[in-house]
Amino acid sequence: MEHTRYRGRFAPSPTGPLHFGSLVTAVATWLEARAADGDWLVRIEDLDPLREPPEATNQILHSLDAHGLHSDEPIRFQSRRHPAYQEAIDHLLKNGKAYRCSCSRKQLQAHGGRHPAQCRTRASLPDEASHAIRFALSDDNSHWQDLLLGPQHQTVRAELDDPVLQRKEGFYAYQLAVAVDDFDQGISHVVRGSDLLDMTAQQQQIFQALGAPAPQWLHIPVILNDQGQKLSKQNHAPALDDTKPATNLVHALVALGQQPPAKLAQASVSDVLAWARAHWQRAAIPLTSRQARGITPSTQSHSDH
Repeated sequence: MEHTRYRGRFAPSPTGPLHFGSLVTAVATWLEARAADGDWLVRIEDLDPLREPPEATNQILHSLDAHGLHSDEPIRFQSRRHPAYQEAIDHLLKNGKAYRCSCSRKQLQAHGGRHPAQCRTRASLPDEASHAIRFALSDDNSHWQDLLLGPQHQTVRAELDDPVLQRKEGFYAYQLAVAVDDFDQGISHVVRGSDLLDMTAQQQQIFQALGAPAPQWLHIPVILNDQGQKLSKQNHAPALDDTKPATNLVHALVALGQQPPAKLAQASVSDVLAWARAHWQRAAIPLTSRQARGITPSTQSHSDH
């Protein structure tokens, strides 16, 4: 389904509570949608129960609520969308755009990314064989316009870069689910961290194979910790302090290159968001790694592209 209206989304994985890097992304997605007088949706990408503490989803939703960031539509949970993902995989398999792969990661590494079992070309696997489902990329020199970074170019190599759509354990992969849901929800614009920039050309082919228009992309710098690592649960990023939402929002605006007055940290959440809507400047978002002093009370963070 196509929408002429701007429709954006914030789609965290519930691997832990929201941290500052997640808030920066949430604020950027929200402000881009509000600047366009569009819709802002929240989607929980709960695809991997082995990595998801049971309390994390409620922690994330509580944090968004505390910071005044409310979804314009009912929240979508990917864990409830398995039939749609399976239907998409069946469609891709039927049309020769996906294949069953029995190769291990070690085997692929040992063969320079090529499939020693000729997974892409052989007719079938034994029924009992453990396998993943991969997308069959076409060789492509992909060009597109990033709304912040400008013209982008990526070379995609068939077989060598083929992404997993469903893991051997049966879990659906991000690459599949994000395309299926962006299409189904009519997402017109995707604002996300630049750590996901490298998979954009692959995703554009997946959208095309699903008969879906690809969204427009805007990649913002990720927030780094003192060690130069992306803030994440894996790197022990501290959870947001939901008792200081206005302060957190002001710090997020600073990280996004905006220039909120210092006194705004003492204002209400609604006042901070009202100021941010009125003064939002996409062009002010930093493009490259920079020291961003005072972004968080406890750490000196960087923005990185």
